[in-house]
Amino acid sequence: MRKTMTGLLAGVGLMWACGTAAQAQELTIFWAEWDPANYLQELVNEYEAESGVKVTVETTPWADFQTKAFTEFNAKGSAYDMVVGDSQWIGAASEAGHYVDLTDFFNKHKLNEVMAPATVKYYAEYPANSGKYWSIPAEGDAVGWAYRKDWFEDPKEMEAFKAKYGYDLAPPKTWAEMRDIAEFFHRPDEKRYGIAIYTDNSYDGLVMGVENAIFSYGGELGDYQNYKVDGIINSEKNVKALEMYRELYGFTPPGWAKTFFVENNQAITENLAAMSMNYFAFFPALVNEASNPNAKVTGFFANPAGPGGDQFAALGGQGISIVSYSENQEEAMKFLEWFIKDETQKRWAELGGYTASAKVLESPEFQNATPYNKAFYETMFKVKDFWATPEYAELLIQMNQRIYPFVTAGVGTAKEALDALAKDWNTTFKKYGRQ
Repeated sequence: MRKTMTGLLAGVGLMWACGTAAQAQELTIFWAEWDPANYLQELVNEYEAESGVKVTVETTPWADFQTKAFTEFNAKGSAYDMVVGDSQWIGAASEAGHYVDLTDFFNKHKLNEVMAPATVKYYAEYPANSGKYWSIPAEGDAVGWAYRKDWFEDPKEMEAFKAKYGYDLAPPKTWAEMRDIAEFFHRPDEKRYGIAIYTDNSYDGLVMGVENAIFSYGGELGDYQNYKVDGIINSEKNVKALEMYRELYGFTPPGWAKTFFVENNQAITENLAAMSMNYFAFFPALVNEASNPNAKVTGFFANPAGPGGDQFAALGGQGISIVSYSENQEEAMKFLEWFIKDETQKRWAELGGYTASAKVLESPEFQNATPYNKAFYETMFKVKDFWATPEYAELLIQMNQRIYPFVTAGVGTAKEALDALAKDWNTTFKKYGRQ
């Protein structure tokens, strides 16, 4: 009898253990619908083969991503165990308690040494310089440029360009050179245009585009720690940067007042523009002959320097966070342990994901893997981001509202637009008790 009872208890214990394990044998990661999410699904399939834990990358269109994520967060729902959230979300998500504090995990694995410094600063840490971490850098991304090598390397074009501007035609090293090249190739009569830039004001497209100019002109959006914007967002450097962006808009194809990543890739694939701004995450399509008939003659370069030699780019990309309402947080931690391994980060890069691992980024193997990886490597060590303060959504809307009329229609002046924006932001910060 005793032996039988012991066996029964052992069986119950085994069933309990198996039941508990079964509950944690599946994880869901939420992300936007784009190619990197597909690459991540390939990667986590390999984790399942190793660990037995099934990981599903659930996606939704970019337009719905933020709304759907925060609706679930605010409801304290457990549909997602992890989320690859936009970098700007980190303030709102951490202050509201939606993300698990990963500071101990971050420090244990010395991730501030493992990952590229900018990705730690903008994808993981909040508040700025606090040493508090909420995400693991996952998908590094930034804005770079594609260009038509055949147009640039045409001997007749090279001769004509040098005769007009006095220097050799080549991928621009400065914004001034980029402006000259855009002007040179802008030929509406031939249905050829100089440049494609971001202008979509429905989320962060236009703002990201303008940030490329602002940061490279030596400007900033504000004093992040003290919530000061006067004389910063409307500085003379920023005024000059916004004026340059407006000037470049004059060399874009017709109907370019509401464009983002799709249209900017089309500018290259459809023979519209000599140069095109886009996130590096969308460049794989440009080296694929199935999606770009000009793949063999498409080149890439990093965001050029401004007049003072500053060279930065607007940061895209995301970190991966554990959702605080997940019922599988322990299993999610185990997944992150696997994700940060050197061999996993190398595999992530091989699949097409943009690793944030400094070691992988610096390797010749990575830099030579694609025509754009070297430019990506150069860019990821000189990126800056929009504010991650919880009010960022309002700040973003206000910036769009102020700069869009000037950039696309020449309404008012750059100084007037930025002065008005400074007032808007001050009002917002006061409303939330930040000033």
